Amino acid sequence: MLTLAAQMLRHRKGSFVATFIALAAGIAVLMACALLVESGWRYHPQPQRHAKTVAVVADRDLTVAAEMFGETEYTTVTLPERGSVPATLVDRLAAVPGVDRAVGDRFLAVTAVSAPDVQATGHGWASAALAPYRTVAGTPPRSDGEIAVDARLLTGTGLAPGDTTEIITGGTGRTYRISGVVQADGAGASSGAALFFTDAHAARLDPRPGRFDAIGILAAPEADRSALLAGVREVTDEAEATAYIGDERGLAEQPEARTARDFTLQAGAAFGGYAAMITVFVVTGTVGLSVRHRRRDLALLRAIAATPGQVRRMLLGEVGLLTLLAAVVGVPLGLFATGWIRDELVTRQFVPDGFTVRGGLLSGAAVAVAVAAVALASGWIAARRTTRIRPTEALGEATVESGPGGRARAVTGLVFLALAVSMIGLTGATDGQTALGAAVGMLYAFVLAIALLAPWINQAAARILGPVLRAVWGNSGYLAAANLRANARGMVAVLTALVLSIGFGGTVWFLQDNLQRETVVQSREGMLAQHALVGGTGLPPSVTEEARRIPGVVAATGVRRTSVVVPNDMGAQAVVAQGIDPRGAERTLDPRVRSGSLTNLTKGTVAVSTAQAEAAGWKLGGKARLWLGDGTPVTLKVAALYERGWGFGDVILHPRTLTGHTVTGLDDQVLVRTAPDASAGTGKALTDLAGRYPAASVVGTDTLTGELAQDLAISGWLNKLLIAVLVGYAVLAAANTLIMAALARTRELSLLRLVGVTRGQVKRMVHAEQAGLLGVALVIGGTIAAVTLTSVVSAVAGRRIPYVPVEGWIGIVGGAVVLALIATMLPIGRLLRTPPVRGIGIRE
Repeated sequence: MLTLAAQMLRHRKGSFVATFIALAAGIAVLMACALLVESGWRYHPQPQRHAKTVAVVADRDLTVAAEMFGETEYTTVTLPERGSVPATLVDRLAAVPGVDRAVGDRFLAVTAVSAPDVQATGHGWASAALAPYRTVAGTPPRSDGEIAVDARLLTGTGLAPGDTTEIITGGTGRTYRISGVVQADGAGASSGAALFFTDAHAARLDPRPGRFDAIGILAAPEADRSALLAGVREVTDEAEATAYIGDERGLAEQPEARTARDFTLQAGAAFGGYAAMITVFVVTGTVGLSVRHRRRDLALLRAIAATPGQVRRMLLGEVGLLTLLAAVVGVPLGLFATGWIRDELVTRQFVPDGFTVRGGLLSGAAVAVAVAAVALASGWIAARRTTRIRPTEALGEATVESGPGGRARAVTGLVFLALAVSMIGLTGATDGQTALGAAVGMLYAFVLAIALLAPWINQAAARILGPVLRAVWGNSGYLAAANLRANARGMVAVLTALVLSIGFGGTVWFLQDNLQRETVVQSREGMLAQHALVGGTGLPPSVTEEARRIPGVVAATGVRRTSVVVPNDMGAQAVVAQGIDPRGAERTLDPRVRSGSLTNLTKGTVAVSTAQAEAAGWKLGGKARLWLGDGTPVTLKVAALYERGWGFGDVILHPRTLTGHTVTGLDDQVLVRTAPDASAGTGKALTDLAGRYPAASVVGTDTLTGELAQDLAISGWLNKLLIAVLVGYAVLAAANTLIMAALARTRELSLLRLVGVTRGQVKRMVHAEQAGLLGVALVIGGTIAAVTLTSVVSAVAGRRIPYVPVEGWIGIVGGAVVLALIATMLPIGRLLRTPPVRGIGIRE
């Protein structure tokens, strides 16, 4: 039967092209998603600053336990502020047998004024041994006023040992004498540039006193590595830190690499789920439609004594060969697409330059097997009716359209429909991420319900639209309504693909627009200050006090942006937070406090958004348990609840709560509100104040909102890209199925023309059919998108009417119309050029 399957593919190429395209495109899309996951899983950046170590002790993530369905589940969250370890751990690690030295390393944010474009970090001199760095000129630093610098920081500057240079650290510029020039060999040579202070001076500059960012372990020459690492793990387990060994050392050294790894894993898995759902619909519909259009072939085989098992094996052989051919095309396309996506992610700083696309064999095999399984199952189900009937009935059955479907299909479809409707209430009753999750579940349920109930929907629509089609298109409309009613089951794949394109695309694309717009609107409406002092390297807290003393300044509020980890039903997640000084904050920003007051904000309290409070079960005056960005657990009293969480973050803390728990310890901006009658001298004084701090300037707060909009557009780029790819695949499937359905009508249209129907009447009939089908798809898909969007936007933003750009809906509706016209009228026009006498004898 495999030979017969190959012959069928060779002699009936046209009927298999659509199936091949659907399979190849599905494999390519899934391959890109799977390869993102595999690349993230395999991504282990090489240790650079710690290349000489056998282990690195650090605290880079937080693991939280949660009870789910009676079992303990663990969630690991990367710490937003790069956790640290106590300095006292150095002596304990140095005492482990086999350890030559345990060296604490500090990562200080620094900028060399002479080379501002070169990324650099500051360290204590002792940590130079971890790369290792060697002195190529001059001497190591011996006093607080000396530094040893990486040779890359001196390239093109003309500086040399003995010269002085300005270094910005802690938001302040300081002048240092260059005592020496250092250079790293091996892996350390590819890392960012470094400069070294004395260990004592580096400790004073560190905003987290008494702690190190990491501790590097250097092994003695004759040490037993296994025993050494076991001893190190024992010490770190007691201290609740982590020992990174082998390739994992790179993740400890480069927290952005861990973030990139988690990002690609999560993004690939999330969009892979969407892609898998769409692929199942598309492949199932396309393979099923292909088999249905060949019922006469299958019936003839049954009539000449082919057994049901033989026919099934032939069909499975056809699908298997098609899937193999599709994998040969789809897998390389997926590899190419993933490489392009990787370059775009690097350009937009989602992942570092060192992130590479790795693997492919595992992803390709998994995707090909998964798509083949779906295609084989679809072919088996589609051929089941034909292979089960008696041979004497086969030819007659092949020319008669079967009923809409079985009872099990109808019941299952109604169950999913009821589930989707019930989730409307769940979405409206929740908030924040819970509402978003419920909305996604509702969207899935709606699409599944429509796919299952499509035959009955088509029949009902044909009956309802019959009078309209007859009134508009006359006799052609009558024929169109009859065709839609009789071919209700054959049009299932077409309706599902169109609804999927309109409902899924409209929902997810416009949801992204709504979330971005709500964030910008809340930020703009809640910003009461007219000016902001911003610093590229951060601003010390003293800038806020200086701004308050300027005549004409009504209020000034320092803002320190960070993230915190909060518990949720799945364990924990990082949310956006900021630290503000509450003095005068009500005059510079308005997060729309619902209860409590920001004036009550102190070191032991917290203000949270209403969405976050509901998700975590926090109440005004109650206790809120969370973790700061460096993993420090805190329990704070809820002093205020506010509504504008999208614009101001879900958590607002007092600056003293964040002291020692952020990487820089600096404010990102100072919001300044001036009196209405403030003179030009106030603006000049603010400009002079900014001029005293490196890379600082005064901008209008409308600029901050504009920058926020740009940042959101960048962050939303990946979502929209993948959504466009998935919707594009659904559109391709719709075009595929429309073309297949049109090309299968040769005999039908020839018969109509032989009984007197003109070519013009046939064209009007097809136009009427497409108008009816498109109308149904637009109504159903638009309703799904409207219900989902309205529910989730009302839940997360409190707005009853979602924001939908006019050009967006015009694009969706116009695109669907153009798609239907091109995908139907072109093949129909080709069929009508075939003489009817010849066409009536052409096989299906």
